[in-house]
Amino acid sequence: MKKVLITGANKSIGFETARQLLQKGYFVYLGSRSLENGVEAVAKLKAEGLNNVEPIQIDVGNLESVINAASQIKELDVLINNAGILGGMQQTPSTTPLSTIREVFDTNFFGAISVVQAFIDKLKESPEPRIVNVTSGLGSLTLHSNLNWKYYNVKGAAYGPSKTALNAYTVHLAYELRDTTFKVNAVDPGYTKTDFNHHNGPGSVEDAAAIVVKYATIGADGPTGKYFSNDIEATNQESPW
Repeated sequence: MKKVLITGANKSIGFETARQLLQKGYFVYLGSRSLENGVEAVAKLKAEGLNNVEPIQIDVGNLESVINAASQIKELDVLINNAGILGGMQQTPSTTPLSTIREVFDTNFFGAISVVQAFIDKLKESPEPRIVNVTSGLGSLTLHSNLNWKYYNVKGAAYGPSKTALNAYTVHLAYELRDTTFKVNAVDPGYTKTDFNHHNGPGSVEDAAAIVVKYATIGADGPTGKYFSNDIEATNQESPW
């Protein structure tokens, strides 16, 4: 049975991703910053008959927490870096406090890196390791430069740039692991109706989780070092950087 760790999985897209992977026969380590919330989420899944799941306390912005989580997991096949924060709705580049930008980067960028580095040796022991870095269309510099893009006016100093940085890290990590069986991709679930955006998004958590699951479970002939999005109307959903 393949084992997967999903950070920020106690609700929304992360929780639905856990559900769908459990339905596919994976064992899920359900990561949650609050262990209590993680336990509650696991109870909901077990009530649905999805029993191969265990809560793991992991605050990706706290290195000690990440290292402690890694000590509890002996084997891992898939890592899904899903945990993220928005940093507020108004992020004017000239006025957003550095403290806000640093806080967002600590979770969305540095936090993801710390999780990768803490679990990379365990993933290397898997015959088919997979890493999915959950990103956003707001991380695409190409789209942000396109006047006709439907989200062109959604600009900010913290959230989008943190995802741009995560995208760049994904490219370099995939390159480092290019001669191995790893598949490393950045996946944008699309603008989804969740607590994260006060339920303003048009997409469903089911569809959002489905694209994450798709690239978490790709076969040996699947892509690596790519950027995929539910908001891209194309067969392979590949997004421009």
